[in-house]
Order: sequence, then C-alpha cells, then structure tokens
Amino acid sequence: MVTFKKDPGFTLVELIIVIIIISVLAAVAVPMVETSIKRGKEVRLRRHLRIIRIAIDEYQAFVEKNKINLDKDRYGFPESLEELVTGIEYRDKTNHPRIKKFLRRIPADPMTNSLEWGLRSYQDKPTATRWGGENIWDVFTKSEQKALDGSEYEDW
Repeated sequence: MVTFKKDPGFTLVELIIVIIIISVLAAVAVPMVETSIKRGKEVRLRRHLRIIRIAIDEYQAFVEKNKINLDKDRYGFPESLEELVTGIEYRDKTNHPRIKKFLRRIPADPMTNSLEWGLRSYQDKPTATRWGGENIWDVFTKSEQKALDGSEYEDW
C-alpha cells in the first residue's frame, strides 16, 4: 500500500482567497485613514487660526489699554505676524521700558506646511484676495482645497 505524504503549506486557492480578503480590507481602510489624517489637519488648522486671531485681538486690546501710539493707518493692529512674536515696547507704571509678546512663535499652516498665511488688513474689502499691507486684521490659510464639510479652507 502506497501512502501519499501531504506537504504542509498553502494551496494556491487558499493563497488567492487570503490575498482577496486582505485587498478588500485595505480598500476599506485606506479612505478611512485618509479622512482621519485630513480631519487631524483640520483640527490643527482651527487651533492655529484661533491662536493667531486671539494674539491679534490681545495686541489691539493692549495697544488701546496702554495708549500706545502707532500709525493711524494701523488702527491698533500689528504690522506683521512677526510683530506678535517680537512684541511691542511700552512703559510700565514706573516708567520702565518693557516688551509685551503675544506669541512664542508663528504656528505653521498644516494645510500648506509653511509659515506663510494669507493676511487681511482692516482696510481690505471682505472679498479681497490680496493683502493691502497696512496692518493684520485677520489670517487665513492659502490652501485651495475643500474641507471635509465641503467648505473652502480659506473661508475659515
């Protein structure tokens, strides 16, 4: 009597079935991962915009409170984002010179991976696509992509 010894291992059919199952799982997982990454960038974008906008508001409130003289065209807003980092010089109640800083550093735009933000000045029209250069009243991302909710990032 001749006995056949079965080789341990996979048959071609079993291997093809495993590859098909892995392919289906990957096809489902990839869009979920892409959406998750985009959602994370959107959260960082909102956070960074909020940080910069709060610093701009604090700058203007500080200028008004301490009656710091700036150019009339600036309306109490900073000239550049760097001015929020370097600070503004003023004199305290004892007449000593001080520097008030509003940001440690300029946060990077997570959508464009750069420190370049779109800027709007107080004198610009709301629909303006170019910065007038007089002051910084608002910031926005320069990304032309659409958000997960369908809105434009530059409108945030």
